[in-house]
Amino acid sequence: MSDNGLWVLGEALIDCVAQADGSLQTMLGGSPFNVACAAAMQGVEVGYLNSLSTDVFGQALTDKLNQCGATALRPRSPKPTSLAVVHIDQGQPSYGFYRDGIADRDYNAEDIVSLLKKHPAGVLHTGSLMAMPPENHKVMHVIQFAKALGWTISIDINLRTRVAYDLPAYLEAVNKMAALADWLKASDEDMQLLGMNDVSFDKAETLAAHWRSLGCQRVALTFGDQGAWVQVDDVHAHGPAVPVTLVDTVGAGDTFWATCLAEWLQRPDWRDSQAAQTQVTTTLRKALSAAAFNCAHQGCTPPTRAQLLELN
Repeated sequence: MSDNGLWVLGEALIDCVAQADGSLQTMLGGSPFNVACAAAMQGVEVGYLNSLSTDVFGQALTDKLNQCGATALRPRSPKPTSLAVVHIDQGQPSYGFYRDGIADRDYNAEDIVSLLKKHPAGVLHTGSLMAMPPENHKVMHVIQFAKALGWTISIDINLRTRVAYDLPAYLEAVNKMAALADWLKASDEDMQLLGMNDVSFDKAETLAAHWRSLGCQRVALTFGDQGAWVQVDDVHAHGPAVPVTLVDTVGAGDTFWATCLAEWLQRPDWRDSQAAQTQVTTTLRKALSAAAFNCAHQGCTPPTRAQLLELN
């Protein structure tokens, strides 16, 4: 396993959360951006590959990256920051996106590949809206080159089917991207939308076997308030969600996966340990604790490394 840090390719946007009076409350978001921030807060060396806007929202996103300890790797863009309108019903968010002509899509795939070539191979994370056509073509180009260069590919499927112009093409692109993943996270909702059968917590082992058959060495499957399953090679652990007074679930999956990535990157020798089962169980426990911490706060609010240690 690589211990050369985490680079993230994916959307950074502003969540405009609808309030009861019709007003909008803005929060920083974007699944890959959330992963970058959450992993950096746990002590991982993180680089963010997409351009951030020169507008006021782009400055706020840049400041957030810096505060978390992550590094923006590319110049700012004059294009505006993407927006997502979020409606929350009983703690569960639904999204509508505004993503034409925006900053985080203002990049050339060859420029990203050039950066990858100049850096020791680490973990490249992407997913979510990056799999949506036509963006998927650029991202697949980057992934294929990164994999050939020895980078470990991390994918969080994180489907957003309601904003897909061509749903079959989107699902096909997701499956192609997942087939290149070394490490992969999927939620129960993701798997249902992809047409997988019998998606339930008690069938997690069978569901994980599907992803492993595609070549994924490490798989995390989340099932909302039921719990999660984490598998590394032939070793797995599963457990219930940590009870919490729910505020909302925005960013909970991002925080869960970022914690898995942080554990794996900060334990480069764990796979040679005689206590592999303990290591996998510990990763799952920390990821569930981090997700619960997130759900007890508004928006994506991952714990710092010190806060996570207090929780465990």
